Amino acid sequence: MQWFPTFHEVVHATDEETRASAIEKVKEALDLFEDAFIKCSKGKPFFSGDKIGYLDIVLGSFVGWLRVVGKINNLNLLSSEKTPNLSAWADKFCAHDAVKDIMPKTDKLIEFANLMKAKFQAAAAASQS
Repeated sequence: MQWFPTFHEVVHATDEETRASAIEKVKEALDLFEDAFIKCSKGKPFFSGDKIGYLDIVLGSFVGWLRVVGKINNLNLLSSEKTPNLSAWADKFCAHDAVKDIMPKTDKLIEFANLMKAKFQAAAAASQS
């Protein structure tokens, strides 16, 4: 499963059936990440152990967007019930001193997403004219 294209499908879904299918794929991917976290972290707080490592940074860059997609679709994609280890990791990652001041706020990312969506829709409408 390719993570980014699947995540991208949710954002650009044009109907509810497509959106629901894409959300299910994202949930499946999060289940895989949950398993990967358990295996990689070996009970430690981060994928790489006690300290933030490369994989934490790569996957951590998606946490803000996961929260955006969740909020827009009224979902909790990183839930303590479905993905408890990944949810705890995301909270620790975002609260870490190296990250907390640079992690974008969900509402700001939603504003940006709406701005970009409007821009792409305007460009698509202009190209059809």
